[in-house]
Amino acid sequence: MVSDMAEGSLEAPTRHPLAWQDADFYDRVKLDAEMRRVFDICHGCRRCFNLCDSFPRLFDLVDESASGELDAVDSAAFGAVVDACTLCDMCFMTKCPYVPPHEFNLDFPHLMLRYRAVELKEGKVPFVERQLKETDRNGRLGTALAPLANWATKTDNALTRPMLERLANVHREAALPRYDGHTLVDVATRSAPPVDAQAPAHGRKAALFATCFCNYNNTAIGTAAQSVLARNGVVTEVVYPGCCGMPQLEHGDIASVAASAKKIAAELQPWIDQGYDVVSLVPSCSLMLKFEWPLILPEDANVKRLSRATRDISEYVVDIARKEGLAEGLAPIDGEVTIHISCHSRAQNMGQKAAELLRLLPGAEIKVIERCSGHGGAWGVMKDNFEVALKVGRPVARQAAENKSAYVVSECPLARDHIVQGMDKLAADTSAVRVYTHPIELMALSYASQRSGEDRP
Repeated sequence: MVSDMAEGSLEAPTRHPLAWQDADFYDRVKLDAEMRRVFDICHGCRRCFNLCDSFPRLFDLVDESASGELDAVDSAAFGAVVDACTLCDMCFMTKCPYVPPHEFNLDFPHLMLRYRAVELKEGKVPFVERQLKETDRNGRLGTALAPLANWATKTDNALTRPMLERLANVHREAALPRYDGHTLVDVATRSAPPVDAQAPAHGRKAALFATCFCNYNNTAIGTAAQSVLARNGVVTEVVYPGCCGMPQLEHGDIASVAASAKKIAAELQPWIDQGYDVVSLVPSCSLMLKFEWPLILPEDANVKRLSRATRDISEYVVDIARKEGLAEGLAPIDGEVTIHISCHSRAQNMGQKAAELLRLLPGAEIKVIERCSGHGGAWGVMKDNFEVALKVGRPVARQAAENKSAYVVSECPLARDHIVQGMDKLAADTSAVRVYTHPIELMALSYASQRSGEDRP
């Protein structure tokens, strides 16, 4: 009999909801059986060998076993494979030929997530590591104590960074986000830019989901987005009901993610009712609202509606350019741009929207890097992962260094900073790289340059 099964992901990948509320999800024996089923298929395929460190670790375990097959690998060794997964989704989205609807039904990232959820349920996640994921609490404290927090987390602080490494397992050389000393919500409340009622896109309204990173660590991304949208006639409100839960997801705390999703989705419904689009400023958060939340709470009407209403900021601006046209006044910026397309941007399956946005700037010279930076959120700063993160991101850092661009930006600001740190490790001169981190900041710079009549350094 001829099978109907097609090889090579000829159909669009389909993701199944997470069965995180089923008792079997946390059954260690059933988890091990599923991991062996999936790992055996991965071992026989090996297309993902160059994506991250999970797959080389898995293949080394198999190759170095007594039989050269998975049956000789002790399940206790699987933890090292799970630890190297950053939940970037690139194996699922771009490499694996066996994702659903293929009958093999592989979803490697969600299998890694299940393992972490079991570890959390069994009390195997250290206390300090659990505290690092409390981004809102940490963000409020860091913002209130910004000068002290920024002093303590500087990589050249020989007093505090070794201490942080011992206490929190955060590598002493890993660059950590600074705190702005004020939140994006506060800044937007005090000084919202005037909206150009004559712009082609006037009539649009956007609720800017601040994200924990932009709210506490880099408000410049949010103010740039507000400025660009106001110039294009879009009425904006900065909203931040809470963190999207990506840090909790990385640690397998699916219940906490579900609680956040339910709360935030409910709080954003009035904005959607009033005709606002929901625009997220960081791709990891966009991915959570669009795709991960509906897989965790597939029956929640608010979550499903929010998913349909959410756009990434680059995606949203490109949509304005295509449908209404951008407001006049963009001026050339001084210098070439290297743009890194982050994994969580790619996982949204929306194309290279950041590169499209930058090509809207007059005379812009754009060089695109579409490969994992290796950072992986909080994963990449941990003592056990930092060197691996640099290794995974080395091709990106090398390409960025060879480009010698005036601007190195990414839709993921954490990835951008990791790339620059990787460039430093390659002994590249980064002193001339401008401070901007996100492509929306360069569009705001372009509009500001036209108003001032000169390019800004």
